[in-house]
Amino acid sequence: MSDNIATLEINGEKHEFPIIEGTENEIAIDIKKLRGSTGGVITIDPGYKNTGSCQSGITFLDGEKGVLRYRGYAIEDLAEKADFLEVAYLLIFGELPTKEQLEKFHKDIKKESVVDDDVKKILDAFPKSAHPMGVLASLTNALTAFNPSSVNVDSEEDMYKAIVKILGKFPVLVAWTMRKKQGLPLDYGDSSLGYVENVLKMMFKQPNEAYTLNPIVVNALDKLLILHADHEQNCSTSTVRIVGSSHAGLFASLAAGISALWGPLHGGANQAVLEMLEGIRQDGGDTKKYMAKAKDKSDPFRLMGFGHRVYKNFDPRATIIKKAADEVLGDLGVEDPILDIAKGLESEALEDKYFVDRKLYPNVDFYSGIIYRAMGIPTEMFTVMFALGRLPGWIAQWREMRLRKEPIGRPRQVYIGENHREFKNISNR
Repeated sequence: MSDNIATLEINGEKHEFPIIEGTENEIAIDIKKLRGSTGGVITIDPGYKNTGSCQSGITFLDGEKGVLRYRGYAIEDLAEKADFLEVAYLLIFGELPTKEQLEKFHKDIKKESVVDDDVKKILDAFPKSAHPMGVLASLTNALTAFNPSSVNVDSEEDMYKAIVKILGKFPVLVAWTMRKKQGLPLDYGDSSLGYVENVLKMMFKQPNEAYTLNPIVVNALDKLLILHADHEQNCSTSTVRIVGSSHAGLFASLAAGISALWGPLHGGANQAVLEMLEGIRQDGGDTKKYMAKAKDKSDPFRLMGFGHRVYKNFDPRATIIKKAADEVLGDLGVEDPILDIAKGLESEALEDKYFVDRKLYPNVDFYSGIIYRAMGIPTEMFTVMFALGRLPGWIAQWREMRLRKEPIGRPRQVYIGENHREFKNISNR
């Protein structure tokens, strides 16, 4: 490989491909002309672990060093100094907003926060047993029916209107999804509140009493949403981009992302953590027993919420949210055996040589599950809260993809099926 060229030799014939270098010194071999120049040769990379699908200026992460930045800003600084709406603006438009820009952004979002009343009829059609993620994906897709005009991506005004519309309506859908599950009346919120404060009120206000905001809970949720706002080309984000590459609308692309996030290996991981903790509680709550099971390679038990597929050292988001988790538990004073088990596992894992040597630290899913449990959010709503946080990242990625006029996504395959076979009439089979 020279400074700017990679050489690939196939059957004695050499082919050269340009080298692309990112602003953080990431190196990529540009193989978009591979198939054409080699007469049909392709690469195969299940899970796309070594394949870059795009060039993006939104999020940078270094899993080996535990680095996460949005638009160049360290996640630690954003979580400490910014609020979720500022981070949303940063991700989508590329720069932190001025005071005037942020006020206008919030004002425009609030104007779009009323959902068409007919959406309630769609919600009413779901049984209470429906999983909230399925309901949320359906309602998000349904918004397309109430906003049928396609977004002119060449118009900044049209793009902006679509963005504030979904940012205004999505929290309402999130709150309605939970309240439907609990049999509570639906609430449109309070336009005098901040974005995160309004989410909490819409979710938790009881019909027969005033709702009082807890600043520690507000701060914890604000941080959680910031930490989940984007994470490079993960499963759901890649889904949003590839669906959007067909020129599907923003709402439809987001609904596809919600469905991708639903899986237990992705956004459903924090729900899986609580389900694991509940299983340990039902078995007597012996954390040492389950730590031993986790270390036994012959045991099928898997310790959820520890380690991370991308972060090989530590998850920087977990370091930030651990403090918020401690503050929430301390302030609310919740007595819950599930949370006691969680704290026991955390304490033992941080001191156990097996986990320390392998850098299997508690990750953001572990702590987010603890916080949501303490706040009174039902377990099946955890992934819905993840979607609320990831919304601005999905929007930013969709917008970037459309503005860059990326081609429609169309992966190749290596066929391993039967060769040509003669058709047999049914009487001869």
